[in-house]
Amino acid sequence: MLQTQEVPWREGIYDVLKEIDVRQVVYVPDAGHSLLIERCLADPGIKAGPLTNEFEAVGMCAGAWLGGEKAVALMQSSGVGNIVNALGLIRSCGFPLLMLITMRGEWGEFNPWQLPMGQATPHVLEAAGVIVNRAALPEEVVDVVRASAALAFNSYCPVAVLISQRVIGAKVFK
Repeated sequence: MLQTQEVPWREGIYDVLKEIDVRQVVYVPDAGHSLLIERCLADPGIKAGPLTNEFEAVGMCAGAWLGGEKAVALMQSSGVGNIVNALGLIRSCGFPLLMLITMRGEWGEFNPWQLPMGQATPHVLEAAGVIVNRAALPEEVVDVVRASAALAFNSYCPVAVLISQRVIGAKVFK
């Protein structure tokens, strides 16, 4: 199902969240996710809320699942290092966890501070037992999110979708 050719990928992600009945979206504010965050905040069927740091996302998503709701965590690759210890909860308890992660430190990055975590993100997540799927092109984002959501919520496992910096666009500060 190649919906992304009909619907821009950011709108397509929102559509997938609605399709799979996500009721909670937690996030650390991020320009790459800003349109999705705005859509979720405007939707009365989704409880969307900001976090102080990414560590909280793991507990919020686990709590949502225990309360009978699906949740998704939105974050940037620079925050992935903040969740490593919390991922033990997900693995030990067998909870599903779906993370949508916008990447920094790759395609056209201007900020050298973003390089270490941007390059380490997939390796850190895999070492912590997270299944990592990458969307490298805009036309594959929706399908990767849909497949990753099915994997996470049907198999009770942690799954991260890495949305390439090539897809979101490299930030430029003047």
